[in-house]
Amino acid sequence: MAIVYLIRTVHGVISLFFLSCLAYIYYAGITDRPTMWAYFAVMALLVEGLVVFVNHGDCPLGIVHRKYGDQKAFFELFLLQYMAKRAVPFFAVVAAIGTVLLVW
Repeated sequence: MAIVYLIRTVHGVISLFFLSCLAYIYYAGITDRPTMWAYFAVMALLVEGLVVFVNHGDCPLGIVHRKYGDQKAFFELFLLQYMAKRAVPFFAVVAAIGTVLLVW
């Protein structure tokens, strides 16, 4: 069971990184300060989005979760199941809006 908590923790840290990327994109866009780091954040989110898209809308870490007996999806730890299934498309829209704000 300890491995499940370790995997969830690693997944959480990765999620915090991507949430930080989102926050920085909005910060750079709102303050009109497009920096190299803002574009790095956009690229990180694009790569993540492509990986999720190739994996048919699922996080590839879900496979690792299931391999070690964790049947609960990561977003289901915080959200109701029907909301968790919509989290990835929601964050994709949020990232797209933030990127448009940054470029505009």
